[in-house]
Amino acid sequence: MQRAKIKEDIKKGFRVTIIGLSINSVLAAAKIVTGFIGNSFALIADGIESTTDIFSSFVVYQGLRIAAEPPDKKHPYGHGKAEPIAASIVAVFLILAALFIFSEAVYNLLNYKELPEPYTLYVLITVVVLKYFLSRYAFKVGEKINSVAVRNDAAHHRADMLTSGAAFIGISISLIGGKGYENADDYAAIFAAIVIVYNAIKLFKPAVEELMDATPRGILEDKIRSFALEVEGVKGLDKCKIRKAGFDYYVDLDVIVNGEISVREGHKIAHKVKKKLRQSLPEIANVLIHIEPDDERINGRLKDSLENEV
Repeated sequence: MQRAKIKEDIKKGFRVTIIGLSINSVLAAAKIVTGFIGNSFALIADGIESTTDIFSSFVVYQGLRIAAEPPDKKHPYGHGKAEPIAASIVAVFLILAALFIFSEAVYNLLNYKELPEPYTLYVLITVVVLKYFLSRYAFKVGEKINSVAVRNDAAHHRADMLTSGAAFIGISISLIGGKGYENADDYAAIFAAIVIVYNAIKLFKPAVEELMDATPRGILEDKIRSFALEVEGVKGLDKCKIRKAGFDYYVDLDVIVNGEISVREGHKIAHKVKKKLRQSLPEIANVLIHIEPDDERINGRLKDSLENEV
């Protein structure tokens, strides 16, 4: 059941990634060619940013493909880490693209340039509309399948929308202002580059956290504790550690039981808790349970408190 859900989620991720890859390929070529002919570096820079979108979509596609592979002898926990690795690469390329746009825009500010052509605006408004809907669609899918790579790819589309919007404003100012306002679209490109870097840093953080096995955000731990306490024989819970690997979650849980029961009974309770959690929360791939007797828990805490006082 869990593996079937993961396969379906990955198919959705593939679908949105391929759509983005196709649209970016067309838009990147259109923006770069129109920018050169129409004397607009902001449009050329936007096209370069779209070119990095093509690469990022390809990276996300490969990340999802590798993450979909089942566990093997060498990778007993699966290949899920490929997904946040892909997300990290996308964030890095966003930063590199922004730095290139910034440097080229500054260079253009120091050199004479002609006014951009009015028809460049038609290309930009088309891009803004397409990217708006594409980013919303990708974010929706990324949230639904809980994929940091797909969400980062969606953010890349949104960044492209921002650079196109900034270029549109810059070119409009140039055309309305006329002579003396030739560099307005370069200032727009600089603004867009700063926004891209800011968003890339925000996207980089959750990907790195997942790679470092940081505790996932949200209410998953509350759900785990709630379902585990419903199992007969569970007296209480202690530590609960969760880590995410791709589309899977792995849980380490300390379950407290009556200290007078047999090892076999404790083992049965552990299996019931594991079964309950995996049935109730299909996103959990495995649960490692440590059984603790309630009397040792009380004595251990008393001992710890006495040691702290000394």
